[in-house]
Amino acid sequence: MPFALLRTLPRAALVCAAAGVTGPALALTPGQGKLLLTGGVSSIDGAAGGGLTPWAVTGSHATGSEVGGSAFFTRVKVQDYALSVCGAAIGFGDRAELSIARQDFDAGDNLAPLGLPGLHLKQNILGAKLRVAGDAVLDSDTLMPQIAVGALYKKTDAGALGPTLTGPLGAKDSGTDLYLSATKLFLAQGVLLNGTLRATRANQNGLLGFGGAAASRYKFQPEVSVAYLLRRELAIGAEYRAKPDNLNESVLGTGALKEDDWSDLFLAWAPNKHLSITLAWVDLGHIAPAVQPRRQRGAYLSAQIGF
Repeated sequence: MPFALLRTLPRAALVCAAAGVTGPALALTPGQGKLLLTGGVSSIDGAAGGGLTPWAVTGSHATGSEVGGSAFFTRVKVQDYALSVCGAAIGFGDRAELSIARQDFDAGDNLAPLGLPGLHLKQNILGAKLRVAGDAVLDSDTLMPQIAVGALYKKTDAGALGPTLTGPLGAKDSGTDLYLSATKLFLAQGVLLNGTLRATRANQNGLLGFGGAAASRYKFQPEVSVAYLLRRELAIGAEYRAKPDNLNESVLGTGALKEDDWSDLFLAWAPNKHLSITLAWVDLGHIAPAVQPRRQRGAYLSAQIGF
């Protein structure tokens, strides 16, 4: 549907379909006054936004006093590792969101030199988000972004690595990320921008615990997303997520657990308001470079349903 047509609709009808159920683009849901693709997808942490970072939008199609939900499954496969994530979110109107996610990181035999063949790192994540200012759609003709604050409580199960992680490495097995997100929609141009500032102590998003013997304080890390509509149901975009490097200096030696920033290039397709599929190329940098020195690049595939 041409964006010019949206200008003829009452402003009250342009309510953001909050997220997690479609890809990051901009298209109208016929007959319901909702924009299908302004809400993003489910991030790997379960919060609505991009694949790697949360946005200021809230989960599900719910608006006003409605309650809605979404569920997703994501698979990331790079050269030497794999990550599977499943989760769900509940949206309370376009104001608040609660989410849950379960991560399973398969290290394969890469950590066999450390006596850890076939290691799986698992993590449970509980999230909450609250929109505190702005409206991505209603304010699309101004400079005001939609702004939200959020928290992600994470509890990791490092398996056989656990005693080393919480012992000599000095990491904790649980932690909470706090973030502030601002999402700006340029409706007529079909462009969405998001900036997130995350306060975190997480190592590899928490899969390697939180903090370390040499670095235990919270660090502020920036995250950026951009999306552009190619067609009504199809969008492209990119993300960048800065990461702390708490375990770079450790008992395993300098650089043995070096952590790099993450980035991706994505293509999102939403054939209808109940389904979205996102395909991406991801660069996760070095993961445990002492035992696997090459950068980890590969594919990201996520499917999501919602109402």
